[in-house]
Amino acid sequence: RELKLRNYEPEDEELKKRKVPQAKPASVEDKVKDQLEAAKPEPIIDEVDLSNLAPRKPDWDLKRDVAKKLEKLEKRTQRAIAELIRERLKGQEEELASAVGSAKQEGSDSD
Repeated sequence: RELKLRNYEPEDEELKKRKVPQAKPASVEDKVKDQLEAAKPEPIIDEVDLSNLAPRKPDWDLKRDVAKKLEKLEKRTQRAIAELIRERLKGQEEELASAVGSAKQEGSDSD
């Protein structure tokens, strides 16, 4: 093996010949520039949808799960309201018919 002296300063002339010259640090500026350029993110999405970024309300999953049941209830409610309106209209027609009938009787008595 050949003796290489890196950190030792020999006093002997023969050993001085075996001393390895001081290494100069390489310029890292180019490497750093390349790494910085590689780290810059390229814009993937041009337009951002704000509805996807907004946080969801805490009860969004409950509303989702109950939505089908609410649709059924809404239909039943609409049917019940329509039936009540029909009954009222029938009641008003009967009252109107009796009022008209009584008005005719009163009108015929005065003749």
